[in-house]
Amino acid sequence: MNEKFENSVKHGAHAQLARLVGDWEGATKVWFEPDKVADESAVRGTMRLVLGGRFVLHEYKGSFGGNALEGIGLYGYHLELGQFQTAWIDSFHNGTAILYSEAKRGNESFNVLGGYTYVSEQAETRWGWRTEIDVVSNDELRITAYNISPEGQEAKATETNYRRIS
Repeated sequence: MNEKFENSVKHGAHAQLARLVGDWEGATKVWFEPDKVADESAVRGTMRLVLGGRFVLHEYKGSFGGNALEGIGLYGYHLELGQFQTAWIDSFHNGTAILYSEAKRGNESFNVLGGYTYVSEQAETRWGWRTEIDVVSNDELRITAYNISPEGQEAKATETNYRRIS
C-alpha cells in the first residue's frame, strides 16, 4: 500500500467510504413524476470493503410494485483525480446497462454524476443521473438519485433511507 492510499484509509476519502460498511435495512421510494411517489418498499443491503479497502461493494434486494429486484453498486475514490466514482447495475432501472458516474474533482462529498441512454423505436435520448450518498449518522444512511432530462431539468428519482442492523 502506498503512503497516499494509507493516509486516505486513515483520514481521507477511503475512511469516508469505510463508514458505509455494514448490513442495512430500510425503505426505498421511487418517483416517475415530481411530487408523486410511484412506489415505496422495503430494502436490505450489505456493504463491504473489497480489494484491500480500495472499494465498497454494495449489494441490495428490494421490490417495485411487488416484483423482486436486486442491484449492485461499486463505490470508490480515484486518488490521482481526487474524485468519487461509482458503477451501478440493477434488475429494474438499468436493463442490461452499467451506469458509470463520477464526482467533480476535489468534491469532498459523495455526489456523482453519470448518464444513460433511453432507447425507443423513435430515438435514443441521453439523460443524466446524479447520486448522492449522505451519512446521516453512524447508523443512518441516505442514498438519493435524481433524473436529469435532456433539457437539464432535475427531478428526484429514488431515495433509500437505511438503518444499520450490524
